Amino acid sequence: MDDSQINCLADISKLRSAPNLNPKQSEALLHELRQVMQEFEWFTLGIMAPSAKQAVSVLRNIEQTFSWSAMQLADTVEEEGPVFLKGNQHTGEAHLRVEFGIGIGVLISGHQTEPVQPVNTWGPLPLEVFSD
Repeated sequence: MDDSQINCLADISKLRSAPNLNPKQSEALLHELRQVMQEFEWFTLGIMAPSAKQAVSVLRNIEQTFSWSAMQLADTVEEEGPVFLKGNQHTGEAHLRVEFGIGIGVLISGHQTEPVQPVNTWGPLPLEVFSD
C-alpha cells in the first residue's frame, strides 16, 4: 500500500514508521482518532522522533490537541540522535531515551481504570498530525 491509499487508522496499524500524508488524510485520521479515543479514560504515548527537542514539541502539541494536562519530563537526554519518548497521561510523567533503529511517528494507546476492554493502540501517526 502506498501512502496515497491511507484512509483510516487500520491502514497504518502495521507500519513501522509513519506514512507521509496529505492534509486531507491527516484530518481524517485525527477525526477518527478522536472518535475511538472516546471509549477510553486515559492514554499512553510512544513518540519516535529524530531528536529530543522534536519529541518534546510533539508531546506538547498532543497535550494541546486533546486538552490534556502537561506531563512532567522525568529524563533529559544529552546525547544527539533519535529518541523514544514514553508518556503516561495517568501518572503525568514522560520518559525520554536515545534509541537507534526505530521508525518515526506517534503511537497512542487507550486504557481504562477498570479494564472492560483490551488496550488499543493506534499509529504510527505522523509527528506533524498534531501541529497547529
